[in-house]
Amino acid sequence: MSQEKASPGGSKRMPSSIAVSESTPGTVVVTPVGRFSLDEAELLAADLNTAARDSQTSKLVVDLSKVSYLDSAAALSIKMFAGDMEQNGRPVMLVGMGGEVRRIMDMIDPRIVEDVSVSRLSHPEPVPAGAIEGIGEAAVTTAGSFKGLMVFTGELIRAVLHSLFHPRDIRWDDVAGNMRRVGVQGLPIVGLISLLVGLIIAFMSSLQLKPLGGDIFVAALVGIAMVKELAPLMTAIIVAGRSGSAFAAEIGTMVVNEEVDALAIMGFDPVRFLVIPRVAAALIVVPLLTLYADFFGLLGGLLVGMLGLDLTFITYIDQTGSNIALSDVTTGLVKSVVFAVIVSGIGCYHGMRVTRGAEGVGRATTAAVVSAIFFIVLADSIFAVVLHYL
Repeated sequence: MSQEKASPGGSKRMPSSIAVSESTPGTVVVTPVGRFSLDEAELLAADLNTAARDSQTSKLVVDLSKVSYLDSAAALSIKMFAGDMEQNGRPVMLVGMGGEVRRIMDMIDPRIVEDVSVSRLSHPEPVPAGAIEGIGEAAVTTAGSFKGLMVFTGELIRAVLHSLFHPRDIRWDDVAGNMRRVGVQGLPIVGLISLLVGLIIAFMSSLQLKPLGGDIFVAALVGIAMVKELAPLMTAIIVAGRSGSAFAAEIGTMVVNEEVDALAIMGFDPVRFLVIPRVAAALIVVPLLTLYADFFGLLGGLLVGMLGLDLTFITYIDQTGSNIALSDVTTGLVKSVVFAVIVSGIGCYHGMRVTRGAEGVGRATTAAVVSAIFFIVLADSIFAVVLHYL
């Protein structure tokens, strides 16, 4: 049971083969030897089934210690073979996996293949309906969207728990790339908008407080407003517009091009492969962007205090520091973590639900931004009520 392939350049690849031996009475050891990639996956599956059919024992052991290379297609063949044998009442043990082989095997889940829709049929344009029919369709669509969101949330929670216990399965290179796009590339716009918001709050509050001799309270007002409310809220909205829409567009384009289906067919969980790196990047970066926005918001208030209210630098900083507690900063950071999950999760969710080609990608991008902003404001309202009574 061996095969030898020629590379495109004409050179020979090392032959891959299957060795079958009986270690103990009643136990047959099947040992794949060499490199196994997409080209050899079908032959590997056939050889494994032949070895299982030829042996009369009930227990099979697949020894992977002599596999020098294994890609996802070959790993999927091995796992599907093991699953088929298990269903037939013949337990299969996979042993001898090295570090790289084990990493590939752990990433493959044959159950994903069963859930893949191989073809996507185009839907005809709906016929315009009357008012009552429109209300009914809207209700059904809303219920379906809510159900889909709950299913996606469950899959995301399962993927997060798996990633917590298997951190090596996380694509850290992809996490770093998304951190750069969400965080580093967002610094200019976040800093500029936070500076302007701080200037506006300080200027408008000074118009009300200056006639009353309350210039000194402008520092406290700007500090508390930025740290507890506006910095996390504005940062989340900016990230939703920049990155949440990008997540929806990227994943949506992959869905349209059937790349997500291809991942599932190869045994990769699309949520673990595509969503987890983006959610992890947002969780790391958004709280840091919030602190960055705090600084520029306070700087905007400082400029108004020094140039418009004749406050000294020391006086303004002293008033700001004495009125902002550590709990205020913590509250803002907790909000930013929740907002990060909302923005990244909703962006990926709408990307996964894309249909109808390029038009669907545009709709998903718009829906991701609108939905994220709505849930951000809703979550902020819940925080306001809960923190008031706490």
